[in-house]
Amino acid sequence: MSTIEREVPASDLEDELRRKEEELDALRQEVARWKESYTKASKRDDSFTSVSGREVEPLYTPLDRLDEKYAEDLGLPGEYPFTRGPYGTMYRTRLWTMRQFAGFATAEETNERYHYLLKNGQTGLSVAFDFPTLMGYDSDHPRSLGEVGVCGVAISSLADMEALFDGIPLDQVSVSMTINGPAIILFCFYVAAAEKQGVSPDQLRGTVQNDILKEYQAQHAWVFPPEPALRAIVDMFDWCAENAPLYNPISISGYHIREAGATASQELAFTLRNGFEYVERGIARGLDVDSFAPRLSFFFDIHNDFFEEIAKLRAARRIWARTMKETYGAKNPASWRLRTHCQTAGVTLTAQQPETNIVRVAYQAMAAVLGGTQSLHTNSMDETLALPTEKSVRIALRTQQVLAYETGVPNTIDPLAGSYYVESLTDELEAEAEELFAEIDEVGGVVPGIETGWFQKEIANAAMRQQEEVESGERTIVGVNDFTDGSEEVTIDTLRLDPTVEERQRARMAALREDRNDEEVQRTLTALTEAARTGENLVPRILDCARAYCTLYEIRYAMEEVFGSYKEPVFF
Repeated sequence: MSTIEREVPASDLEDELRRKEEELDALRQEVARWKESYTKASKRDDSFTSVSGREVEPLYTPLDRLDEKYAEDLGLPGEYPFTRGPYGTMYRTRLWTMRQFAGFATAEETNERYHYLLKNGQTGLSVAFDFPTLMGYDSDHPRSLGEVGVCGVAISSLADMEALFDGIPLDQVSVSMTINGPAIILFCFYVAAAEKQGVSPDQLRGTVQNDILKEYQAQHAWVFPPEPALRAIVDMFDWCAENAPLYNPISISGYHIREAGATASQELAFTLRNGFEYVERGIARGLDVDSFAPRLSFFFDIHNDFFEEIAKLRAARRIWARTMKETYGAKNPASWRLRTHCQTAGVTLTAQQPETNIVRVAYQAMAAVLGGTQSLHTNSMDETLALPTEKSVRIALRTQQVLAYETGVPNTIDPLAGSYYVESLTDELEAEAEELFAEIDEVGGVVPGIETGWFQKEIANAAMRQQEEVESGERTIVGVNDFTDGSEEVTIDTLRLDPTVEERQRARMAALREDRNDEEVQRTLTALTEAARTGENLVPRILDCARAYCTLYEIRYAMEEVFGSYKEPVFF
């Protein structure tokens, strides 16, 4: 029998346990002595709380993780419960995708920006749509007046989507699309545009955001009421599992929840609970959880509190893995693995001293990478003033490249693991998320929580607390409520849009309506309305509409005849 296999006598185990307890008692006494002297010492007037309002202890020791069970709580990278990362080799095999969010004016102008970004080393594209597109309106709709191409690119038909990706091989470049209310329509435009390039759906890689629950909770870019909107999302799960297995049909998004004012634990809990709601809807449809769960992806905000953001991503992976395995019975480890895109926090950018935003973004980007993100967007310094210039976008991209190639941060996996503070904070965020899950269950679940305004009120209260801290000076924002040295006046160049964008887009749509086959348009729209009424999967019917060059609003309206439109109740 080897030394390893030989049983340890009970008396030796008792001696070891006694020795460890004596060491812990000694540590308790030392910490108590230290805290007594610490309490007597004068300290800065700063409030030692996180951005989320969590009290931060002055010191963390092994006493903060006495119940640590390494294999159960941390494990190894790429293995259950994925606390230390979703993949075994992480950045030593492949760096995170550097994916800058971009879109403005017409499809042709945004296409030029995409070619510029790819030429400068970006490895994935992320589409920002204008507000009419986000709401499902064509560029020539009366409600689009004055908004066409202003905060993103105008996409009203397959023709626009073809122009957007002209010269960009969709079988080689992954594409993320930030669209929710009419997501299923824009996804079909994208699939049809790929077909025009000769690229089949099973070759497509990327993500469509398609997270309608957080729209009702935080961002408000919806089209249909919750139930038909959820039906459309599950239709995409079903269709993509069969036809586009490499594509992520949803990016369950905490980003906009956090941007609306939520705390880190609220972002964590609300995002994951939304994710579980989507899983439950898929299972209720009769889908095998392992047929769609591996392609569910996430999107988190990376705020200013460095360690809190790292711990948030670690806690998210652990909660998702355990719940998918133990509650939903997923058997495929890929279903347990939470993969996420991250974006630095737009809400932290300031119009005052905008160059300071470069520093904020750099630290946020490092937190995202130390937290183990799979994809990252770094905000540009001038985004509070206008759409970013090419210069500011280049600086934002170079920020990621310096982090990737010069700092050494990606060289080891989860380097902060074992930190008394980070591990304690990971546990704390997990516990807070579990408490919020229980509160959501008490109000009846996600959809009832939306319909009664529970989520909206919780986020609003958190936002109000944070704003009061800034206005009172309790929390310092450099260049805003402190360190205002007279350099707050904006002197940087900003992007100016061509004022003829809307006129050109309207002319483009008029030509489209003139050239297309009206009979085919009407036939496909009628078939879509009937599919909405009968419960048939909507994706094939919308694809037919896209190929016939039906417009975004025409397709939306064909479904709206059956589904109706959503109007939020008054909660405040």
